[in-house]
Amino acid sequence: MSCHLLPVLAACFLLAPGDSASGKDCSFLYEPAYCIDHCLRGKATAYVPQPGDILLATDPDRFWTITHNLAFAYEPHNSGLVVARPDGSLALLEAGPNDTLWIGVVDLLPHLREYEAKGRVWIRKRRTPLTPEESACLTNFAMRQEGKRFALIRMGGMLTPIRARGPLRTYFLGKPRGERDAYYCAELVMEAIVATGLVDAETSRPGATFPHDLFFDHSHNLYLSRRFSLAHGWEPPARWVSANP
Repeated sequence: MSCHLLPVLAACFLLAPGDSASGKDCSFLYEPAYCIDHCLRGKATAYVPQPGDILLATDPDRFWTITHNLAFAYEPHNSGLVVARPDGSLALLEAGPNDTLWIGVVDLLPHLREYEAKGRVWIRKRRTPLTPEESACLTNFAMRQEGKRFALIRMGGMLTPIRARGPLRTYFLGKPRGERDAYYCAELVMEAIVATGLVDAETSRPGATFPHDLFFDHSHNLYLSRRFSLAHGWEPPARWVSANP
């Protein structure tokens, strides 16, 4: 077997049951860049997912575009986190997958393809793989959240002055809660990586973080712009596609 085929076969190995291991059913990343645009940079290489990778995606639906802009959240509109299920299979932990009102731990590659069909998808890969202990901690956190509610009311509050995100109030509000009854998408990602010990709990603000902050490593929020970055543990966002042109 040619060694050049190994990355492609590895990317195909994690497909959901019933998918064929053809080129169109595989998983690829282009070169990373802090750019939300339609460009496919460089050459696509096989993407082998690992726990701790972060999903970011846009949704062309006008409702999400308008509401995110009103909240100064902008693009991207969705975020999620790759986790290992207890049986070892990889899944995506997400608050409100596909506009539902629940927390889901869903099949990874089929879900990425669903987002790709609607808009653009990026992956922020972990620079260093999680240790077995970190991955187990992340799995336990994810499985405890499955089936909880999407924080629809609190998300709506992000459109009002009464929210944790503000020039001064984020210094005091939006801190990690550990466990909540409901989450919105970026908040769930942040609470998960705080619980796993991947970011500093003292300076993190899950309740004031948007997918835009997870994408760019800087923020329109004064507190986050000075204290928040994923650059130490994650590569810049790389555009994900399900087929290598």
